[in-house]
Amino acid sequence: MAYDKFTTLTTTAVPLPIENVDTDQIIPARFLKATERVGFGDNLFRDWRYNSDNTPKEDFVLNNPKYQGKILVGGKNFGSGSSREHAAWAVYDYGFRCVVSSFFADIFKNNCLNIGVLPVQVSPAFLEVILAAVFKDPTTEIVVDLPAQTIRIPSTGDQESFDINVYKKDNMLNGFDDIDYLRSMEEEITSFASNTPL
Repeated sequence: MAYDKFTTLTTTAVPLPIENVDTDQIIPARFLKATERVGFGDNLFRDWRYNSDNTPKEDFVLNNPKYQGKILVGGKNFGSGSSREHAAWAVYDYGFRCVVSSFFADIFKNNCLNIGVLPVQVSPAFLEVILAAVFKDPTTEIVVDLPAQTIRIPSTGDQESFDINVYKKDNMLNGFDDIDYLRSMEEEITSFASNTPL
């Protein structure tokens, strides 16, 4: 499943400074029956967003209109728990293209990279800088530059670099998943096969 290319993202952010957010909180197990990657955004953080009668909880950040944007700023250890891909699907389907945390669970991190959500791991100190800036002014923009592997706050000048696997970076820059990557090499594969004796 190809997705939009990711180069430089400039947007406001949604702050969720909660530590140890696991995948069951991101997308509760009862919503895992679907097999396509659509519709999960409606149930992102379902039990935190809605009351039992399906009315929005006013004190949850996704229901606060002053916080908008394509970056979700989480707390330490984001995406822990089960390995469900649906958690990354829910994040993407809701509209987030980047999640920032000081630590990600490995499986969640890789699931995000496979579908076009960039997990940016920053130092605990820089995470606090971002959260403070967003809480002080919800219109604060954050720039995530994938080619340069930097995240910065233009209004304050604060900036930090982040790491990413070279293969995953290339795929995100091109909007490829693993299958798209192989298809992009079809001519090379065909040529190699035709010139390689059995």
